Amino acid sequence: MSHSPAPGGRACDDAGRPNPSRDESRRPAPVHIDVPHSQSDLDHSARRDRRSRRLPVRSGLAAAGAAIALLAGGTPAVAAPLPLHTQAPGCMTPGDAQPNGKQWPAEPAVTIDPNAGYTATLETNCGTITVALDAARATHTVNSFAFLAGEQYFDHTRCHRLTTEGIFVLQCGDPTGTGTGGPGYRFGDENLAGATYPAGTVAMANSGPNTNGSQFFLVYSDSKLPPSYTPFGRITGGMDVLQNIAAGGVKDGSGDGAPATDIVLDSVATARR
Repeated sequence: MSHSPAPGGRACDDAGRPNPSRDESRRPAPVHIDVPHSQSDLDHSARRDRRSRRLPVRSGLAAAGAAIALLAGGTPAVAAPLPLHTQAPGCMTPGDAQPNGKQWPAEPAVTIDPNAGYTATLETNCGTITVALDAARATHTVNSFAFLAGEQYFDHTRCHRLTTEGIFVLQCGDPTGTGTGGPGYRFGDENLAGATYPAGTVAMANSGPNTNGSQFFLVYSDSKLPPSYTPFGRITGGMDVLQNIAAGGVKDGSGDGAPATDIVLDSVATARR
């Protein structure tokens, strides 16, 4: 899959897609996902150009044969809190607490039992979402997720991205709230053979093969994606919470951007079943 430079001094390819840096530790890089779209190429091009200007660090939703970016990696600094948006019914206004923004030089050693069952509980300002984690098929991913949860890394982070066209996901796990943050380490892909992304899937966002960090996405409606994103869990409770968030739409009215409602992970915890 070819890449081309992004806005801000880097050229773009014919499809207008930004090219990730070869030095992933210093510059954020998008991953492009081919998705089907029913709109015309002309309409898509205009829409893509508008979105690239609005969201310079996130590629917009693409038409047939083009792409959409699920981002991960980049600057570790914690961003200032974003301004509050209108809250969806059932959502509380987030507090002022900020992520701890911790960084580590390497992936943590595996301490979970791949043969055991694990559950994640995501307490959001809109309600609770529970996830059954697949330690057997995604051992390193679940181990990293459990490690970060135990370090309170996810606490007070914002879910910075919602897509409502082509694919249907809420993206979380970045303490900077920009789509470019991560824990300082990256690890390899897992569980990709035959991977699909039906509603309820929890999978890793990335900036290319084997670049998993802390960002992940929750699928609220069946989404057609290539098997490039490590599925590591399944939502077992709180789909109504996730779908309520999605129903609020995107802040700028597009199909890809910050949620209209500020979504904050108040806390994330994992437990062995």
